[in-house]
Amino acid sequence: MKKLILVLTGVFMFAGITRAAAPYKAGDDVSDFSLKNVNGEMVSLSQFNDAKGFIVVFACNTCPVVKKYEQRIIDLNKEFSSKGYPVVAINSNDQTVSPGDSYSDMQKTAKSKGYAFPYLYDESQEVAKRFGATNTPHVYLISKKEGQLVVEYVGAIDNNADDAAKADKKYVADAVHALLKNDQVAVTNTKAIGCGIKWKKS
Repeated sequence: MKKLILVLTGVFMFAGITRAAAPYKAGDDVSDFSLKNVNGEMVSLSQFNDAKGFIVVFACNTCPVVKKYEQRIIDLNKEFSSKGYPVVAINSNDQTVSPGDSYSDMQKTAKSKGYAFPYLYDESQEVAKRFGATNTPHVYLISKKEGQLVVEYVGAIDNNADDAAKADKKYVADAVHALLKNDQVAVTNTKAIGCGIKWKKS
């Protein structure tokens, strides 16, 4: 009996490791989630009945790279939300590791920057783990296909964090434009750049 328990424990541990080692990639189905926004409301992707998909951005309040991309994230929402691809931003940083990423600081950031998109708090970090997000910002472009959420692109917003005007590869925008024309996304994966997500200390 003890041997059986040990074997089963090993199987479950291996399964957990396997899940953690298998981040979402293009073509994968996405599980919906429910997270609190800065207004205290629970938000799920399934609530957006008219959306064709989503630009999910793992972000935060404090990362210098997120700050460089902040206006570009706002502009992505301005350009594509009315076309069916709104931005959904998620903060998964642990506030004990990064105090400036607390929920109250999220509320201040969203208000001061005039976010017109949901800014959600992944306090448990389970959504970031499920997606396989590692950085801020880390983008997952998702489309709706036959009632299922499907990953179309994973990675960076563009190829120049320092200067938007010098970015000649606009990965997210190009991918959304392709989807809007019912074309295949040409580039489905790039390396996410920015600060590492601040994980809870065990």
